[in-house]
Amino acid sequence: MPWFRLAFRPDVVTDLSAADPAMAQRLFDKTKWLASNVENLRHEPLASDLPGIHKYAVGDWRIFYSIDRADQLLDIHHIHHMAPADRPS
Repeated sequence: MPWFRLAFRPDVVTDLSAADPAMAQRLFDKTKWLASNVENLRHEPLASDLPGIHKYAVGDWRIFYSIDRADQLLDIHHIHHMAPADRPS
């Protein structure tokens, strides 16, 4: 199965700058892994009012993305660190 192309929204660079260099590299590598495994993963919507946005957890971080299957594009919208207050109880 071919890889999907990756696109990063401009703010993702800022998102990654909040992580230490090792975690930023891990997150970047995970986006490449997601692009190479789009067809093998189950992508559940983030919320019912955001049906095209999905999330993937990497430790305390979340990668928010959408998939354009027609163009074989994985679009990374945001990468967010989950502070304790952000986590569900």
